[in-house]
Amino acid sequence: MPCLNEAETLRTCIRKARACVDRLGLAAEVLVADNGSTDGSRQIAAAEGARVIDVPVRGYGAALYHGMLAARGRFVIMGDADDSYDFSRLDAFVEEMREGADLVMGNRFLGGLRPGAMPWKNRYVGNPVLSAMGRLFFRSPAGDFHCGLRALSRSAFDRMDLQTTGMEFASEMVIKATLLGMRIVEVPTTLDPAGRSRPPHLRPWRDAWRHVRFMLLYCPRWLFLYPGAALVTAGVIVGAAVLMRALSGRPPVEADAHALLLAAAGVILGFQGVAFAFCARIYALTEGLLPEDRPLERMFRYFTLETGLAAGAVLLLFGLGGAVYAVADPTVLGMDDPRARLLVAIPAAASICLGGQIVFLSFLLSFLGLRRRSAPRT
Repeated sequence: MPCLNEAETLRTCIRKARACVDRLGLAAEVLVADNGSTDGSRQIAAAEGARVIDVPVRGYGAALYHGMLAARGRFVIMGDADDSYDFSRLDAFVEEMREGADLVMGNRFLGGLRPGAMPWKNRYVGNPVLSAMGRLFFRSPAGDFHCGLRALSRSAFDRMDLQTTGMEFASEMVIKATLLGMRIVEVPTTLDPAGRSRPPHLRPWRDAWRHVRFMLLYCPRWLFLYPGAALVTAGVIVGAAVLMRALSGRPPVEADAHALLLAAAGVILGFQGVAFAFCARIYALTEGLLPEDRPLERMFRYFTLETGLAAGAVLLLFGLGGAVYAVADPTVLGMDDPRARLLVAIPAAASICLGGQIVFLSFLLSFLGLRRRSAPRT
């Protein structure tokens, strides 16, 4: 139980957990991870027979992490110490862990929300949206991403290598379990109004943004790759349409140059997004934030520094040739018209930018890939 000034409810939570342990005949302990309480929570926990550890690092995630690290059991059940979860009814969590689940998630929407237990913005906006993002981004089976009552095996906890210290710890646990291919099971659980009189530590909008930010950082595809690919595709389609119109012999108009310029900007910006996606993914793999990625490893077999340099050089030469042609020839496309010159100068400039970016990216990916391949030997 993570604890920060829960003197009003901590005693009740410990007694409920003790009653459940006795009823199920478990060999278990109740562990309270105190995060700097000043209201006597530590003394209450010790008086009730719980083991208390001090967690000097502030944060919900820090308290849970250090509590799990100190736990001595094969299975760990975590839950808030505000009496919003019923620790006396943990049967389903224990049964699923014994059946081989790596992570057992409570689902409050299946079990029931008592009146006043969850603010409307959390119930109808925050939790559904964040849970939907988790299922979309990571294909997680969890329907209630942020239920505070959950169980996991000690071996699963060790494999997850959790890093965050704040509220996003809840998301990280589910995401890591999903990416590592662990067995995740959901069981219905109820949520009661918190038994304390003080305001909750949760700050809905700030903590919701922290969850969203964390999910995006852990999923470069949705943050960089998909938006970047969409921009490149749209830019290529618009640019091709403009150039086909010009090649058909129709007189160029001012709108053509404007559309082509915007298309070129979309292609360049989109390419940067795609490049960032690869760099972010490789960095996350190198730092151990994400599990092995076989498609990415295969990519390094074909996308070498030399192939990247060759592709960049071709685009650079093409762009330079177009630039020289647009500047030197006064009758581009058969017309002495500045608007017609732009229809060659804009693609040429875009080609130069893309060629240079590919050359720089090739060196960067080669460096990151070298670190990745050398990591297992260090």
